[in-house]
Amino acid sequence: MTQAAVPDCRRAPGMQINSRSRQKWVANLATLIFVGAWWVYSLFVPAYQVPGPELVASLMLDIVVDFDLRLQLFYSLYHVLTAIALSFVIGFVLALVSKYCWQMSGFIDNRATPFLNSFSGIGWLFMAMMWFGVTSGTVIFAVTMILIPFAIINIRTGLEELDDEIGELGRSLTRNPILIFFKITLPMLVPYLFATLRTAFGVGWKVVLTAELFGGNSGVGYMLNSARQEFHTEMIFAIICFIILFVYLSEVLFFSPLQRQLKRRFARE
Repeated sequence: MTQAAVPDCRRAPGMQINSRSRQKWVANLATLIFVGAWWVYSLFVPAYQVPGPELVASLMLDIVVDFDLRLQLFYSLYHVLTAIALSFVIGFVLALVSKYCWQMSGFIDNRATPFLNSFSGIGWLFMAMMWFGVTSGTVIFAVTMILIPFAIINIRTGLEELDDEIGELGRSLTRNPILIFFKITLPMLVPYLFATLRTAFGVGWKVVLTAELFGGNSGVGYMLNSARQEFHTEMIFAIICFIILFVYLSEVLFFSPLQRQLKRRFARE
């Protein structure tokens, strides 16, 4: 009895390239259709409701050229990067304590992390406003508290999925826990650390706008609040589109190339 041949479902490299090319064309075409529909709709409504893309693009250029507007963008970038750094360090330490200190594991995994993950971001913001007032510290505190559970969960998952055999090999060569951590554990955690930073960067920009809108005295969220009070709809659209473009370019020019390098490196290993 002959066995039926199983078709090979794997795509040839040329087919994969053509598929990716078609996906890019479809994505670009869909984007152009959206912008075109936006432009057509803006012709029939007042600018204070839906401004046209050409007006929004002009104000986006002003954000780059005007010093005061550019300064507000730098304030937001400072808020995001500071909150990411603080949440990353705190989450990393808590994940390590949960992994290597069994007395604290239950508290961190079953109490602290679910609590932080379920606590409302607006709640953190309002509490920070009562404690610190309307300052940059309020924004950084609120964003940090929102990002901490992301860091704990991602890094804790990475620690659980480390190769035990490699760790055992390291312990057979040296009994120095610090050397084992920096030479073995930390390099194996790099993909998870990168995923944590990548996620925190995207989420941080979403959160920081809300935090600056209600509790900040600087940043693009503060600009959004000022534009809302003045019914400056064009500026609201320009700020939103600028942030989308900024995060997209960060993804394309920084995170995606770094992701490919990490993938090649760890695939070889």
